Amino acid sequence: MAGTLYLCATPIGNLEDITLRVLRTLKEVDLIAAEDTRHSIKLLNHFEINTPMTSYHEYNKIDKGHYLTGLLKEGKNIALITDAGTPGISDPGEELVKMAYEEGIAVTSLPGPSAVVTALTLSGLPTRRFAFEAFLPSDKKERQNILKGLMTETRTIIIYEAPHRLLRTLKELTENLGDRKATVIRELTKKHETAFLTSLAEAVRYYEEEEPKGECVLVIDGLKAEELAEKEREKYADLSLNDHMKLYLDKGMDKKEAMKAVAADRGVSKREIYQQLLSE
Repeated sequence: MAGTLYLCATPIGNLEDITLRVLRTLKEVDLIAAEDTRHSIKLLNHFEINTPMTSYHEYNKIDKGHYLTGLLKEGKNIALITDAGTPGISDPGEELVKMAYEEGIAVTSLPGPSAVVTALTLSGLPTRRFAFEAFLPSDKKERQNILKGLMTETRTIIIYEAPHRLLRTLKELTENLGDRKATVIRELTKKHETAFLTSLAEAVRYYEEEEPKGECVLVIDGLKAEELAEKEREKYADLSLNDHMKLYLDKGMDKKEAMKAVAADRGVSKREIYQQLLSE
């Protein structure tokens, strides 16, 4: 009978945040797969856990993933942990989960610390809907594409950032998104945890004077629906009404459908479009 893969959430700073269930599981499994064994050994030693450990990270996730699924198929139970937080969130754990399912292996997730959720609830910004981007990519083109996409994002945005890249990222966000409300959170759950609700532009000014310290989470207000509608209307501001109609007529719409689409684009009634067309 195959074993089970346990996704075990570990503290993101404060060791007291680990759950009793995770502690028990880490002691009972046959093997712990850790993102960085040198980092995780400190956690295991602190809680007097002597379970064998092996590395599983971005650079060995395929080969080691096959090795781990092989052990699971033999009946071994394995716990997966990352350096901090819940496995599978912006880390190679998602690949191991996928492999396990493909092999018919049982997977269960033990809830616990998660920086994205902790930061969101601490931010003072809307929490019902959010978009998690983790760390922005280092590739310039890919990074710009994501920033461009975020320009019209209406959900609260959450981004991770290292202190040495924080100022650059804040400047890029300000240039692309405008001066949105934002909460800068650093050192989550640790002794020097700070969170301040500000704006992107104000955060840039602050960190131009103060050196960023500690891992950061940026929580940024989404674009308001009325602002998004205004941006959509701006796209057609320089387009004549006849040319705007032609865009839809050329797509095969009849005149009635085209007038309805143009009215929606311009934020006015279909009657108003009809009256304007009659007067031209």
